[in-house]
Amino acid sequence: MKFFKKISSVTALTMLSVGTLATVSGVASDVRAEDLTVAYFLEWPTPNQFAQAKKIYSEELGVDIKWVSFDSGTAMSAAMASGDVHISFSQGIPPFVVAVSAGQDLQIVDVAVSYSENDNCVVRESHEITKDNVKELEGKQVGVPLGTAAHYGFLKQMDHFGVDTSTMKIVDMAPTDGAAAFASGNLDMVCGWGGALRRMKEHGNVLMTGREKEELGIQVFDATTVSTAWAQENAELLSKFLKVTADMNAKYAGGKANEMLPVIAKAAGMDVEVAKDTLDGFVFPTVEQQLSDKWLGGGTQKFLKEVGDFFVEQGTIPKALISYDGTVDASYLEAASKM
Repeated sequence: MKFFKKISSVTALTMLSVGTLATVSGVASDVRAEDLTVAYFLEWPTPNQFAQAKKIYSEELGVDIKWVSFDSGTAMSAAMASGDVHISFSQGIPPFVVAVSAGQDLQIVDVAVSYSENDNCVVRESHEITKDNVKELEGKQVGVPLGTAAHYGFLKQMDHFGVDTSTMKIVDMAPTDGAAAFASGNLDMVCGWGGALRRMKEHGNVLMTGREKEELGIQVFDATTVSTAWAQENAELLSKFLKVTADMNAKYAGGKANEMLPVIAKAAGMDVEVAKDTLDGFVFPTVEQQLSDKWLGGGTQKFLKEVGDFFVEQGTIPKALISYDGTVDASYLEAASKM
């Protein structure tokens, strides 16, 4: 089964920018950072946003930090390619794979969050489509942010159920736009994450739970990603950033959640209870876990290859790397663990 449609013009331009601007990011990285720009998602609450709001990062790193919100991981890749962003926190794996497969010199340096329940596709409730009649989705219109974790999950689910996506009208839409279109009745199915996913569920149902997706081999996690050249030039700064992130995760897990939640929710642009519900569905691996074989010690590299090969099979990208081992560098996290 082939993905029927080439990447939309918007996404194609993004990917083209990734390829052509990769050299620009290298040039922009030749100078040591005097300030830092970090990409993140709104409506995506994580413990490190406590440090973001309280300016703990700036204090620990000794630089001014500008936090810029994005609505997709593909946009993060383009911003890192141009040198406008130094660190992308919680970038999805599929957009990372799309970028590095196209030649952008990025690296994963940290596992930000695992969240199989917080990324999914939703079918309009009135269609009464379940696991037993999924093929009725053929011919329907779907809103999907192409090149993202949601896109990968959509393709894997449709492949699992034997749905011919070549019959579907697939529209490239950011989750927030997809949720709005879905609420207006303009889409039959929509895919996304975070706050947008919660709004989607008000008008439909998921086909598979997070656990069912994991059993199918659909891993859903985000990473902290950087330009390789910038990271090498600013190794200590990056390690300090990862140390603060790990400290916040440990603080949240260590009984300080109630203290941190209001601050995190405000930084994420969310209601406290909604932020708590979202966080309850997140897993933040410890540094020790991240450095294990399951994650940065080999498991992540293997998964990157699986995603790349699957995207090639679906016609989403022209080719995958022979190996993605070089796109993961645990040395900065190892250094952070000794600080």
